[in-house]
Amino acid sequence: MPRTVSAAQLAALQRHPDHVRNICILAHVDHGKTTLADALVASNGVISPRLAGRLRYLDSRPDEQRRGITMKSSAIALHHTDPAGQHQLVNLIDSPGHVDFSSEVSTAVRLCDGALVLVDVVEGVCAQTEVVLRQAWTEGIRPVLVLNKIDRLVLELGLTPLSAHIHLTQVLEQVNAVMAQLFTTEFLERPAAAPRPDPSPADAELQDPATRDVSDWSTGLEDADDSSVYFSPDAGNVLFASAYDGWGFGIRHFSRIYSEKLGIREEVLNKTLWGDFYLNAKTKRIMKGAQEKAKVPLFVQFILQNVWAAYEAIAVRRDKDMTEKIISSLKLTVSPRDMRSTDPRVQLQAVFSQWLPLAPAVLDMVVARLPAASSLSEERAERLLAGRGVEFDQLPDETRALRELFTRCDAAKDAPVIVFVSKMVAVDRSELPENRARPLTAEEMERRREEARRRHAERAAAAAAAAAEGTPDNDASAGVPLSEEQVAALRQTAAAAEQTPEPAAVDPKEVFVAFARVFSGTLRPGRRLLVLGPKHDPAAALQELAAAGAVATAASLAELAAGQHITECAVGPLYLLMGRALEELTEAPAGCVVGIGGLADHVLKSATLASTPACPAFSELSSAVVPIVRVAVEPARPADLPRLVAGLRLLNQADGCVRVTVQESGEHVLTTAGEVHLQRCLDDLRERFAGVEINASDPIVPFRETIVEPPKTDMVNEAIEERAEDPESTGGLVEVTTPGRRAVLAVRAVPLPTEATELLDANAELLASLLRRRQRETAETDAAAGRLRQLSESAAEGEADGEPEKSETELSEKNRRELHELLGREQRAAPAAAAVSWSRARRCRDELRRRLGAADSPLAPLVDRVWSFGPRRCGPNLLINATSEYSRPSVWEPPAEGAGDATGPMAAFDDSVVHGFQLATAAGPLCEEPMRGVCFLVESLTLQPADDEDGVGAHGPLSGQIMSAVSTACRRAFQAQPQRLMAAMYRCQVQVTGQALGRMYSVIGRRGGRILHGDRNEGSHSFSVTAYVPVVESFRLAQELRKQTSGLALPQLVFSHWETLDTDPFWVPTTEEEYLLYGQKADTENAARRHMNAVRRRKGLAVDEKIVEFGEKQRTLARKK
Repeated sequence: MPRTVSAAQLAALQRHPDHVRNICILAHVDHGKTTLADALVASNGVISPRLAGRLRYLDSRPDEQRRGITMKSSAIALHHTDPAGQHQLVNLIDSPGHVDFSSEVSTAVRLCDGALVLVDVVEGVCAQTEVVLRQAWTEGIRPVLVLNKIDRLVLELGLTPLSAHIHLTQVLEQVNAVMAQLFTTEFLERPAAAPRPDPSPADAELQDPATRDVSDWSTGLEDADDSSVYFSPDAGNVLFASAYDGWGFGIRHFSRIYSEKLGIREEVLNKTLWGDFYLNAKTKRIMKGAQEKAKVPLFVQFILQNVWAAYEAIAVRRDKDMTEKIISSLKLTVSPRDMRSTDPRVQLQAVFSQWLPLAPAVLDMVVARLPAASSLSEERAERLLAGRGVEFDQLPDETRALRELFTRCDAAKDAPVIVFVSKMVAVDRSELPENRARPLTAEEMERRREEARRRHAERAAAAAAAAAEGTPDNDASAGVPLSEEQVAALRQTAAAAEQTPEPAAVDPKEVFVAFARVFSGTLRPGRRLLVLGPKHDPAAALQELAAAGAVATAASLAELAAGQHITECAVGPLYLLMGRALEELTEAPAGCVVGIGGLADHVLKSATLASTPACPAFSELSSAVVPIVRVAVEPARPADLPRLVAGLRLLNQADGCVRVTVQESGEHVLTTAGEVHLQRCLDDLRERFAGVEINASDPIVPFRETIVEPPKTDMVNEAIEERAEDPESTGGLVEVTTPGRRAVLAVRAVPLPTEATELLDANAELLASLLRRRQRETAETDAAAGRLRQLSESAAEGEADGEPEKSETELSEKNRRELHELLGREQRAAPAAAAVSWSRARRCRDELRRRLGAADSPLAPLVDRVWSFGPRRCGPNLLINATSEYSRPSVWEPPAEGAGDATGPMAAFDDSVVHGFQLATAAGPLCEEPMRGVCFLVESLTLQPADDEDGVGAHGPLSGQIMSAVSTACRRAFQAQPQRLMAAMYRCQVQVTGQALGRMYSVIGRRGGRILHGDRNEGSHSFSVTAYVPVVESFRLAQELRKQTSGLALPQLVFSHWETLDTDPFWVPTTEEEYLLYGQKADTENAARRHMNAVRRRKGLAVDEKIVEFGEKQRTLARKK
């Protein structure tokens, strides 16, 4: 089937951003995204409508076709003519529904202005449905709803039209409940608005006490406008569809039909076809209260009954007479070939695709309800520009001015070019337009004809000459005589071939194309742009531009120096994304989604391209998954290691969620989101990027180490009796002395409440920004102090030269000018250079104090004395300065407003204490895994004066000794408390039928899982079960579930939280009851000890296990004869 619109026409439509829609399809896995995309692609003639839903055109990977799920985001440009006759360009992005590939959803959502959210009406709102709705809400894009697979209500569940209407209402309520939760959460998290002025005493007295609002718990949520948040068919943002059968409709479609038949205005029908309304046959009026009066609602009477009648006639009863009557009444033209088919679904698709075609219904709703590329809201523009914790009002004036360019979608020639690259796509080099065989133009075909005619004439002339000389035409040995010029040309070609050097190295098979959107200006090949790194500071760049006239840039990522965040690139070829194909473009104006070549050396995963340094790096992509499953990879042949390293580099660039690291032991470790994601990465390494056979280790799952309060019950759940306290016990306080005996410190470890640990986890980026901000301000202060010293020295030199008047007037005036310029520059840069809002830091501090106080923790009064966070200075562990000998600034306040500089002899060793704490929290004593939820109190810290002059004794510098002593003290304090291992937990959502429910429970139980709840889906025979499963026990869970339930259970695993294992990893039976229950050998397996020993073996650490623990267990009593 030929395409209805050429690539050149689609490129021309890009110049009109008000006629461009950038949308993505979001849904849970197997809810019909790719089938719907096939129907939309078929509307443009790219594929046959008969193959829609079967070809899966946008799933171009072999493993996508084999598994039947989408694993990557794919884009295609579609043309649509709206009801007003306007030509529209729809850039459609199909995204994965599997939770392992949520990062691909993030890349799609960032480039779009609207989203099609699909929901299977039988399964309802599933886990991934909530995730994608939250991602769309976070990015500020507008969604519309498609209630898909309505055919299942007829053919599988056998519902009546009235029951189906009730079921659809319930599904719609589920979706709107998620939207209400998102709206409420965002509203309550907004910074408090300006407080209302208190009424004057006179006004308060005049107010009626009965009507006066005296509550202090009002949040203002009741007065918030949420009318545009919810989905409603009468608002035009809900479509009812069956993508597999190729039909769909909105309320407005039937409003136009019945407006003519009933003589009722179309506006009235738009508001009443959905809801509790019915038609009074006598008065021909629409009345309210259908449910109360037991009347048939309009939606059932005029829509669902007709749809059900067609399904029952064609697919259920297979009544040919009724089918022909329906076709004739609807005035449809169905081919005889379709009517002769023995498959009723073919007949259904033939009838419904003409009666209620899916693609026009969807695209009409997209054009009518979703914003154009030129309608970017100011709120979303501010979200894009204000990333990494920076408030929009803190940005420089030049940066804030870009908001207007975004909202206007300015494509003028003089407008700055701003592009966001959401991911890098690996494409086979042969698929690029410049390397693909293209059809000849008319001019080229004419030139070839002329060349053929010339050669034919030369051969005819040569044959005539040979005949004139008497040479027979069939004499093969005679040949065609060559002229002297031809002989000379042949000799020259042969000589050049002999001098030709060895062929150059073959270009790699895969090339990278950037998946991007232009937000401002017009992008053209060859344009030089700045590639802004995530830590790019526009204020500092503008300051450098004003001082030096240019911004320092690097030629590629590999050449970036320390503290440098900008590279400069030349834009390569531009491509129009057409699913499996790419078409070349000459330019890309603002508002369009394009592919960009030539950026492989400048963009790692995502980046911001701009022609002005005033543009900040866009806010980071949000993802619902955390890479947690790791494997170590190595080549099967050691000689292939360089190819594996190169392949890992390509994989890291092509996949936004994968993490590639090199351990200290030299192992190459691959970190992925889940088992399916891991398998895809390994396949890509073997077949595409490395091209070598590789060996992968068993999955490596991380653990965490923590401490708990002393248990009140033993292993047999009996209360532990109070024991006499050991007079030598220090209550967990550990004292450590440095090797040189100069410093003595006392440290105590205290467990943090779960709520406080979660708060620190949620604000990890804020804590990292605090650190970066403090380091930057410290560097600026040191630079200013150095400049002041230079100014003072220059003044002193002036006095020494014998010109006191000059030194006191001219030099001091010059010094004041330079100092004023220096301080003014710092003040101008301060609002934008702040990588964090200190007000957010104070709110985090207050919330931490509140949560500690709510848990009755003794740490609540010490929140202002937090010394550091760890590990990596932003982790969920605290170091608190509880000493009276040492005073230091608070980490929650900016240096100018803090408690001043650190005082005391320990001020010079402050960093040593912090580094020692970081080392201890990065590798705990159980199995060298990071700590979590532990607070270390430094209760005493004394320092003795040095005996030698330089302060360096036989044990090395004191700073190193203190660092080692702090690390040792933290580890010993940790071991002085009850130690526990923490396991990563998946939240497992399972859709299962009733007959397989029990078998599913047994599988989850064998894997150490815990069932949270299981609810039956309304109107169906399936259940939605939610459980927690340890990540370490989750591998091949999907295969086992499918095997045990005969394919009736489908799990979705997403990382949930860290859970403390109740069992002490060092526990052995001690009491008589424990010996009776577990036996002297403690045969019952200690899961915490098993996990701890497995990690220690993997890391090459000592394991406290005996090979032969009980001799009689090893005896063989049977005698072999």
